[in-house]
Amino acid sequence: MEISAQEKYEFKRLLDELRSKSGRGTELISLYIPPDKQISDVMAQLREEHGQAANIKSKLTRTNVQSALESAMARLRLIPRAPENGVVLFIGAVDIGGNRTDMYTKVIEPPEPITTYRYHCDSSFLLTPLEDMLSEKKTFGLIVLDRREATIGILKGKRIEPLKHLTSTVPGKQRKGGQSSHRFQQLRLIAIHDFYKRIGEAANDAFLSIDPKELQGILIGGPSPTKEEFVAGNFLHHELQKKILDAFDVSYTDEAGLSELVEAAQDRLLDLELTQEKLAMRRFMKELVSDKGLASYGEKEVRQNLALGAVDLLLLSEELRKTRVKVRCQNQSCDYTDERTRTSSSPAIGICPRCGSPLTITEEVDLITELSQLAEQSGAAVKIISTDFEEGAQLLHAFGGIAAVLRYKTSHR
Repeated sequence: MEISAQEKYEFKRLLDELRSKSGRGTELISLYIPPDKQISDVMAQLREEHGQAANIKSKLTRTNVQSALESAMARLRLIPRAPENGVVLFIGAVDIGGNRTDMYTKVIEPPEPITTYRYHCDSSFLLTPLEDMLSEKKTFGLIVLDRREATIGILKGKRIEPLKHLTSTVPGKQRKGGQSSHRFQQLRLIAIHDFYKRIGEAANDAFLSIDPKELQGILIGGPSPTKEEFVAGNFLHHELQKKILDAFDVSYTDEAGLSELVEAAQDRLLDLELTQEKLAMRRFMKELVSDKGLASYGEKEVRQNLALGAVDLLLLSEELRKTRVKVRCQNQSCDYTDERTRTSSSPAIGICPRCGSPLTITEEVDLITELSQLAEQSGAAVKIISTDFEEGAQLLHAFGGIAAVLRYKTSHR
């Protein structure tokens, strides 16, 4: 089952947290347990590892490793059998600075089934299997060509990756002196055919190495009649020829042409995350320049519109690295409370503006999670937008990473 954009975002943040943890030596344990693995077998291995850890010479390392293994076994006693997708445990003494460590434990049920049992010890957690689950697997082959040059690339998730650029030796339409018109045209047609053949061979090399389950289709771009000639000439491997989705008019045949081709093929790519994000940003930009007053941006304005139930579509940049905190005064006789948005570089919470006592944080939640929950309460759609394309980067840098399309005009824009 495909995970939602919100779940994917939270999973990415969890991986960021795990990536930031480091230990000394090989004290951090990563344990990947597939759904069909007997927990009793895992416990037996952990007991064996605990016994072997007694031979570690460094007392501190020995204590940390054995403590991690004991913690892992204590967690597994609460899991009689692995869940549907399996379970992953990350446990170990992580460095917290000042020559101190703290025992860290995280138990995760992954979004996709774990296929291989792994017990891994290192100075960092093993995250590759989980990172692979997040990677966009849908891939499209891209070819843009005319009779002078061609560029081959792939669209994978939200990224366009150029793979090969070719130039031709096709002579121009004007023949040189001394050649008959018929002879010149024959040579030119042979050169064009040879160039198409070279393009096909390069595309075969690029696309046949992709898992057929992941290669969703091939898009061809170029001016007429070049692209039609290439498609009709069956220059691709027969398995790839069957995957051609359509041919589109594009002006460029270099790297810019690959982006132009993806834009031209939007209707064929409607279920792709990248296309959905682009369409959402396009809708916001259209409202922004219209006089209907249905575009809103900035945290304060969008938050006010969410409170009114006026938001139809909430746009949040994936790169927002902020939290929403609730604070209260530590003075028991003072009832001051407040909510604030913070970044990792925000100054200390400070003192109560009423009585001067210190303030304390009582609750902290990721800003994207908090705003998404507010949107869901009023039935607004939420799109988490990457910065992998121009409008997505613009959302972050020009609009503070928070924008909305409204159901009706309000005073908060």
